[in-house]
Amino acid sequence: MAEQTTPADVEADPRADMTGDRTPRKPDSAVVRDALGVGIAVGLSGFAFGVTSAGSGLTVPQTCALSLLVFTGASQFALVGALAGGGNPFTAAAGAFFLGVRNAFYGLRLSQLLSLPRALRPFAAHWVIDETTAVSLAQPTRRAARIGFTVTGLSLYVLWNITTLLGALGAEAIGDTDAWGLDAAGPAVFLALLAPMLRTPTERAVAGIAVVLGLGLLPVLPAGVPVLVAALAAPAVLYVEGRRTAAREGARPDGTHHAPHTHHAPNTHNTHKEDR
Repeated sequence: MAEQTTPADVEADPRADMTGDRTPRKPDSAVVRDALGVGIAVGLSGFAFGVTSAGSGLTVPQTCALSLLVFTGASQFALVGALAGGGNPFTAAAGAFFLGVRNAFYGLRLSQLLSLPRALRPFAAHWVIDETTAVSLAQPTRRAARIGFTVTGLSLYVLWNITTLLGALGAEAIGDTDAWGLDAAGPAVFLALLAPMLRTPTERAVAGIAVVLGLGLLPVLPAGVPVLVAALAAPAVLYVEGRRTAAREGARPDGTHHAPHTHHAPNTHNTHKEDR
């Protein structure tokens, strides 16, 4: 007799109501350990942001406000990088905004996975970033996903803001960050965060074209604008990839393409000959 899923099973495994299958539990301690590892490792890079932000001309309170209120590393680095290059604040903010749009898509996925009470969702939305999303999606149950999201978000938010403050104070104390070579800290950390995400050829192609566009247009466009133009790399690569996929789907299994079906008119000339 086939085993049936009971309401108790669904309660024991919150994901059973979506999949119909029971998923093995993961110890809470293991989830906390993994989440803390991610939060601490990434949170320490807030020091580099504090140095970069202060070196670009922002004050310590402004730098800390960015980490407290924005709290999305790539967008923060893009904003202060454009400002450091003399870019218009609105252009710099636009570039940071486009980088932060991805968090909205993360939120759509996490809202179903975590299923938090309505009162908590506005607060949880502030922690929807790459790291919390990755840790949450890696968990086998809803309970584990909630723990992973909370621990990662809390540890990363606290440590990121502390190290941001320390980095800004340190940069202010040493004066000219360019003389110490600390102006390269921001781009280096940004690349370190980005590199592990480039797993597929399509993602690597987007990154490569974006780099070429950004660096190539840097001497001819105002600061901040090359970042916006580089965003066109994504739709361009996706368009080419879509054309290739369509071409592959239109090919025969043996590698030949379907020939267009044409209708031939009857050969009336030969017919008349036979009638004669």
